[in-house]
Amino acid sequence: MTVLSFDEQGVDVVYEGHDFRLEKSLIEDATEKPYPEVTDHEVLRLVEKNASPSGEARRIADIVN
Repeated sequence: MTVLSFDEQGVDVVYEGHDFRLEKSLIEDATEKPYPEVTDHEVLRLVEKNASPSGEARRIADIVN
């Protein structure tokens, strides 16, 4: 299970027992979108290539506010 914790500067990730951080600029470069417009599903797919997100995608702007 992958755990994502969002804040204004990036995302803390726990993936397969490893903790790491994806910085805002890295996410923007990878998605070619402004950080607030990226969705949680897009970030999950950056971490897990074969991810199958469930539920409705939420924009980071909506999550951190």
